[in-house]
Amino acid sequence: MDYQHNFKKKFGQNFLNDENILNKIVKESEIPEDTLVIEIGPGAGALTSKLKDVAKNVLAYEIDLDLQNILIDKFKENKNVTFIWEDFLNRNIKEDIKDYNNKHIFVVANIPYYITTPIVEKIINSGVDVEKVVIMVQKEVGDRFSAKPGNKEYGSISVFLNYYYDIKELFIVSKNCFIPRPNVDSVILSLDKRKDKPNVKDENLLFRLIKDSFRFKRKNLRNNLKEYDLLKIEEILKKYNKDLTSRAETLDLEVFIDIANNI
Repeated sequence: MDYQHNFKKKFGQNFLNDENILNKIVKESEIPEDTLVIEIGPGAGALTSKLKDVAKNVLAYEIDLDLQNILIDKFKENKNVTFIWEDFLNRNIKEDIKDYNNKHIFVVANIPYYITTPIVEKIINSGVDVEKVVIMVQKEVGDRFSAKPGNKEYGSISVFLNYYYDIKELFIVSKNCFIPRPNVDSVILSLDKRKDKPNVKDENLLFRLIKDSFRFKRKNLRNNLKEYDLLKIEEILKKYNKDLTSRAETLDLEVFIDIANNI
């Protein structure tokens, strides 16, 4: 693909230009027929071109107004593709999709890497029932998002996301598949909304507990959770063969929920 575009670092622009990878993303996304796909950062529309053929509707958010003419011209015949020329993070997604009546809502996107976590948090907090999120992220971020207890990449974001989604790394994407070429490889992640969301009495307390438990990565739970009822926490940890000398990275979501529900 030939891009006559002034790539902007401030928007984290790296356009994917490998047809095989684009096809693979769409195939692995397993988009049902009556689906609204939300795309964040369509760039020159390479992925949008594939999504429009499988989704009933595509709603794409693009912050770079220099791409407006390119995208409008490219998709002028496609009535199922709509663009919003604004920063996704500043939008009310619920309001933006209120006129759509699709059975399914997916997010499929090659998102700007520098705002990966804010974008995922925005999707979670939007109040929109997004069934599945398929995103391309930096390899190291993908490792962190999908990490399991005991893995050195496992942190508060791993636990937080695991509360909402079943997370899988689908496949690696080489840095050579982009224009301009980034410094790191990428990974396609699939985040499927959990159908068995755990029973939590107070989500805010749970999220605060998780964050505090990982506050200092090298310190144990006794040091990180000084402001909490340590006797009660130790009592719960014993059920899982853990104690206050354990580190947060050894605990799975179930343990954090048990602690939060009992303190």
